[in-house]
Amino acid sequence: QVQLVESGGGLVQAGGSLRVSCLASGGTFSDSALGWFRQAPGREREFVATISRDGGATYYADSVKGRFTISRDNTKNTVYLQMNGLKPDDTAIYYCALSRATSMIAHRDWMYDLWGQGTKVTVSS
Repeated sequence: QVQLVESGGGLVQAGGSLRVSCLASGGTFSDSALGWFRQAPGREREFVATISRDGGATYYADSVKGRFTISRDNTKNTVYLQMNGLKPDDTAIYYCALSRATSMIAHRDWMYDLWGQGTKVTVSS
């Protein structure tokens, strides 16, 4: 059974950068689309970014486009989210997710069937 474990969250000042990672253990994810979602306090979970199984296709929420970059290393069973130009509005718990239903990009949370426990990112002003 594949499990997803995020890491790399923390506290950063506005304008700073942070990279969060998600390791898949107990199996492989090379055939699956992967995504990052986030949930801020008092708000619904929202889509952030997704990447296809070979990394050839990516898609981002408008709110992070140009600032965040999703990537994956299938040899390490790891997906990354590089976050630059962070804003206080980016403060949230960030979750990685895996879709066994598709190998292409997927930006709806119902397309994902495996989720990590989340890593907290706090951006101070």
